[in-house]
Amino acid sequence: MKRAKLILTVWLTALALVLAACGGKSGDTGGQSGTSGQQSGGTQQTQEKVKIRLATWAGAEEAKELQAVIDEINAKSTTFEIVSEPIPADYYTKLQTMIAGNTAPDLFWLSQEYIASYAARGALLDITDRLAQDTRPAANLDDYFPEILESAKYQGRVYGLPWIAQPVIVYYNKALFKEAGVPEPTDDWDWQTFRETAKKLTNKEKGIYGVAFNGWPPVQMFIWQAGGEVISPDLKSSPIDSPEAIQALEFYNSIIYNEEVAPPLAVINEEGFAELFKKGKLAMFFGGAADDLDRVEGLDVGTVLVPKGPKNRTTFAWTASTVISSQTKHPDIAYEALVELTEGIHNWKIVAPRKSLATKEHLVKSEPRKEKSADTIIKATQEMRAFRVIPRQPEWDTIFWEQVQDPLFSKKGSAAELARAARPKLEELLP
Repeated sequence: MKRAKLILTVWLTALALVLAACGGKSGDTGGQSGTSGQQSGGTQQTQEKVKIRLATWAGAEEAKELQAVIDEINAKSTTFEIVSEPIPADYYTKLQTMIAGNTAPDLFWLSQEYIASYAARGALLDITDRLAQDTRPAANLDDYFPEILESAKYQGRVYGLPWIAQPVIVYYNKALFKEAGVPEPTDDWDWQTFRETAKKLTNKEKGIYGVAFNGWPPVQMFIWQAGGEVISPDLKSSPIDSPEAIQALEFYNSIIYNEEVAPPLAVINEEGFAELFKKGKLAMFFGGAADDLDRVEGLDVGTVLVPKGPKNRTTFAWTASTVISSQTKHPDIAYEALVELTEGIHNWKIVAPRKSLATKEHLVKSEPRKEKSADTIIKATQEMRAFRVIPRQPEWDTIFWEQVQDPLFSKKGSAAELARAARPKLEELLP
């Protein structure tokens, strides 16, 4: 069980991609309303800006970049001042403590897995009606990729604005392909071609492997590609034992820790997951669009779309939203700050989750270091989707990992047996 929890932690860390270990700083002072102060002469009054507290999981460098975005927004606003409160460690634990203590920040980041659960317990402000009357670009819900926007909804209502959608793409080491005499992958490859390619690139004697799976990329992506689902659109079932889901689980299991194509768990634990690729010991790596794997010093790296499954080439997109606390004392001003902040972040983070901004030009302007990979990333946005989440999503994820994925990868049962046994337990958690 300890091993399963360790791997689950690794999976959740990889899933977040841009998240460091979450957590942070206290910052218990609530947003204070502006106070009027008389100028000399006492005939004119000025209104101070309302301080809107923003909690994020940003680390030092990311927080510095975010502050530059915030500074521009604050300089233009006459009503609010966003105060950034980064919490780079134990983020969700500390956030929940603040909510319980009635000292929640006005705005805060939530990754897609948490929005439904926070909304269900009344921690978030419903912004649906405000958005409907707002003509600003960042408030135009029709411009968001529908699958990404769904991650910010609960029971058909909107509780946040997505600020990022990172589709998974494949990074590959061109030198290792050349050394092995293997043609570089193209966007028309499929599961079979991918697995054969990984096998040809693996040279255990040299410590070189074709690819690495470790619960990341998420197996859900392959289930979607096979035409299956893990949670149905109506949220009433978890058909993880369908023929499509079983096909995907078996395919995934033929890759993970299989030394014909991938490193064993011990090597991953010793060397590091993405570090294997950065050290030149891994020919291919499934990473997020914003990852730095295409600018590793000394490596000539190419990018390609994820291989196509039996039904489609859907790729997973990690997404996060900025939400408003239901505890805020300034809901209208917090909403104004949210929309302006979202627009600012959409011109900083990649990929902005709006169709009008899913262009190579906008992506490169936002992140010039991604110019070489921009074409692949933009193509991937057209086939990306986020998780379909429920209020008890963390519990669902734990059962799915501990009773399906981990025992399957540890060769403790077949995909069909494990999925069939776990399905009723998963469905007990559905709304």
